[in-house]
Amino acid sequence: MFNAPHRRYNPLIGEWVLVSPHRAKRPWHGQVEKTLPPVIETFDPTCYLCPGNERAGGISNPAYTSTYAFDNDFASLLLDTDNSERVEDGLLLAEPELGTCRVICFSPRHDLTLPELPAEDAVGVINTWAEETARLGAMEQINYVQVFENKGAMMGCSNPHPHSQIWATQHIPNEPAKELRSQSEYYAKNGRRLLADYLKQELASGERVLFTNDSFTALIPFWAVWPFESIVIAHDAVSDLPSLNGAQRRDLAGIFQQVTTAYDNLFEVSFPYSMGFHQAPSDGLEHPEWTLHAHFFPPLLRSATVRKFMVGYELIAQPQRDITPELAAERLRSLGRVHYRRAG
Repeated sequence: MFNAPHRRYNPLIGEWVLVSPHRAKRPWHGQVEKTLPPVIETFDPTCYLCPGNERAGGISNPAYTSTYAFDNDFASLLLDTDNSERVEDGLLLAEPELGTCRVICFSPRHDLTLPELPAEDAVGVINTWAEETARLGAMEQINYVQVFENKGAMMGCSNPHPHSQIWATQHIPNEPAKELRSQSEYYAKNGRRLLADYLKQELASGERVLFTNDSFTALIPFWAVWPFESIVIAHDAVSDLPSLNGAQRRDLAGIFQQVTTAYDNLFEVSFPYSMGFHQAPSDGLEHPEWTLHAHFFPPLLRSATVRKFMVGYELIAQPQRDITPELAAERLRSLGRVHYRRAG
């Protein structure tokens, strides 16, 4: 693979990323934050996500014992939005967006992130994501269900109690819409699924593969933008979370725990990231072109305190990375076995 500057194409969204392998050797004089990880208790009486505690508006959480899902108290979307208002004035265009936002607590434990959960509890998280996707996707005027997790204050997470979110929207958001267009065009031209063909090529090479099991493969994508970005791709022609059978859900939970364990082990820190599933729209149409997959976008670059920033050229022109996807995969591949906090 190239040792000189080059660019790589992302066929999922039709965009390029600049790769500069030689820059990984440059000295670092940027931001380095000196912080110690906080001690996290199993229960926090001040946490509005812990069992039995009070949330906004005087609502109290039940004494839940597994996953717990509820409507976001400060939702960015509303189901009762007036759907008749619209602005169309030359280049000025605005239209209503209705939807709903849900919060999913992984467990009653305030201190257990996804890689630290017992295996069956991790499966329970997958099951809840699937159940919520099915219920929300069946709602009138909901055409897309976005499951995502922001982990860590660095990613804007407002509460350390491990949780994820689901936003269900009337319109298909920008990134899934790009992927829908690319996958549809590829399927129409070739009669095969884009990600199925891509996965076949990656498995044959093995160069960027992290972990694989009967149902899913995790790898560093050829076109990765973030230093240790990864993608988890379903092996079978499954397009959304509700379509996964029991074995596939266990495999998905297992590979998620491998990926997040590897992340934590890399710099021996609870690794921040944004993760999100891209599943087929819930628009009532068939989507044979779509392969269920999940993206992990972690910002850390050199250590537990040094992160990549999307600034300058990246904001104005196009994304750029120094460490190659191949080197990132090599560093992560052996780290998904035993969590560093459990070692010894």
